[in-house]
Amino acid sequence: MGSEATEQSSERSQWVLNSPNPPPLTKKLFGPLKNSNNFFFSSSSSKKETRSGRAVSFLASLFPILSWFRTYSATKFKDDLLSGLTLASLSIPQSIGYANLAKLDPQYGMYTSVIPPVIYSLMGSSREIAIGPVAVVSMLLSSLVPKVVDPDAHPNDYRNLVFTITLFAGIFQTAFGVLRLGFLVDFLSHAALVGFMAGAAIVIGLQQLKGLLGLTHFTTKTDAVAVLKSVYASLHQQITSSEKWSPLNFVIGCSFLIFLLTARFIGRRNKKLFWLPAIAPLLSVILSTLIVFLSKADKHGVNIIKHVQGGLNPSSVHKLQLKGPHVGQAAKIGLISAIIALTEAIAVGRSFANIKGYHLDGNKEMLAMGCMNIAGSLTSCYVSTGSFSRTAVNFSAGCQTAVSNIVMAVTVLLCLEFFTRLLYYTPMAILASIILSALPGLIDIGEAYHIWKVDKFDFLACLGAFFGVLFVSVEIGLLIAVSISFAKILLQSIRPGVEILGRIPTTEAYCDVIQYPMAITIPGILVIRISSGSLCFANAGFVRERILKWVEDEEQDNIEEAAKGRLQAIIIDMTDLTNVDTSGILALEELHKRLLSLGVELAMVNPRWVVIHKLKVANFVDKIGKERVFLTVAEAVDACLSSRFVNTA
Repeated sequence: MGSEATEQSSERSQWVLNSPNPPPLTKKLFGPLKNSNNFFFSSSSSKKETRSGRAVSFLASLFPILSWFRTYSATKFKDDLLSGLTLASLSIPQSIGYANLAKLDPQYGMYTSVIPPVIYSLMGSSREIAIGPVAVVSMLLSSLVPKVVDPDAHPNDYRNLVFTITLFAGIFQTAFGVLRLGFLVDFLSHAALVGFMAGAAIVIGLQQLKGLLGLTHFTTKTDAVAVLKSVYASLHQQITSSEKWSPLNFVIGCSFLIFLLTARFIGRRNKKLFWLPAIAPLLSVILSTLIVFLSKADKHGVNIIKHVQGGLNPSSVHKLQLKGPHVGQAAKIGLISAIIALTEAIAVGRSFANIKGYHLDGNKEMLAMGCMNIAGSLTSCYVSTGSFSRTAVNFSAGCQTAVSNIVMAVTVLLCLEFFTRLLYYTPMAILASIILSALPGLIDIGEAYHIWKVDKFDFLACLGAFFGVLFVSVEIGLLIAVSISFAKILLQSIRPGVEILGRIPTTEAYCDVIQYPMAITIPGILVIRISSGSLCFANAGFVRERILKWVEDEEQDNIEEAAKGRLQAIIIDMTDLTNVDTSGILALEELHKRLLSLGVELAMVNPRWVVIHKLKVANFVDKIGKERVFLTVAEAVDACLSSRFVNTA
């Protein structure tokens, strides 16, 4: 019976030693490019499929609307129509406000709510996400672009640079999708995004003090200290100088802000009244415009929007600045905008897709976002993405498909064609109020507390992003958050888990003796697990020294004991190890030599195929002996106890 078990164990060891070679480096590097065919063609497609069939498959993958529109019904359209109209009532005033936040004329915000939503409806896979300008991206542009071109001194150059940035953002997003580089977006972790959004919300709120207070002189900086200083200096200057300051801006702004927040509160408390916070911004614009028009408040110091250019989106192809000194800066800002926009959109889309119970393909979403921003850059739009507040309204209104975005876009277009002249007397303070009322949704204190409870290092990244954006700048906030996240990964790499294992009673499982105090260690045998994805130059020395320290401690503890209690073997469980480099192999060789000098044998358990391939190529397997490679820890321990490999030394 024992002989049969030994033969079976040897056979299983051969499975490990004779595992297939891993894929070559070229396949790892260029695999995503070769697999891009699966991005457009279904993996289930027959190889014998006709050329026309492949074309249909390509179009259906590129334009998901072709798949679901076949089963589209009048009932679904009724729901989408209601959702789209509700969405438009919120989108029109928010678009104007966000354009003002981005230091652009009002019509550009409305343009951004026409073309990009239509493109996304054709190419996107989310049924609920609402596309258009958002507060965070608008603030990002208003903080980065003025460092390149002054929007007050050169408004046309500023606008053209924003269009160019939008083009670059779309190109980057498209590349991320086609090349399956979505993991780049994950460098901005969830914790960092929570902190970034909260910091950005406060910065955006402080910037709205300009419109809320009716200030004419204001700083271009975005940090909280500079904005507060600017508010104080501007107020003091306008009050003490001959320049007249009117408190009516503040009265109008605060009055409607209270109305908007009240509507938001009622809508959150009573889900049946979801339409109230959705229609409240448009109602505020209409009422405030009527009040200013009838009372002639603009003659008494109330700042108004004045002219809003109407009509269909004009072409901006000739306005793109693809030559000149600012192309590099435009590409850099475009990359930052692309990542922020994608992170927000995919987070929003996936959260609502999970509620509805369907899967959202991140790479296809990136392609759709990229194409809509490329098209937007050619039609006088700036960077657009998915809005959480408008998506929540769209979801609550009962949208069924992306047709709600098309309905919203058509409604905004009709407004551009026929009603822009009615916006002439709209007070600037109401735009500030609309933006301020949307900011509480960006600050998630509950989620920040949850991050604190679960992972303190993640909370540090959250705080870094928050304080960096709030007190320095957007770029510094992002840099701090990403740096802390990388530092976390680096620490985990250079200080991997190296654990002593023991057998759980009545089982063949070997687990960490610290986590499972009931685990039983085997006298004379030290079972160690390397809990790291890679044994590399960053951590090989640490792992080697940790194991040798345990060996020395074990020898010291057993120095007065009988020979049978002496440490005889080290068994390394490599199940968690997915890769090893030359530094890792060198560390194993040095460990093996040191153990041999102490009379201790070395065995390996279940090295993954990449690891065993490299160890065989480096002749390390021959050095320790093929009989010292096992499939399970239990087999290695049994072999050691039966002296099958200890006695071969």
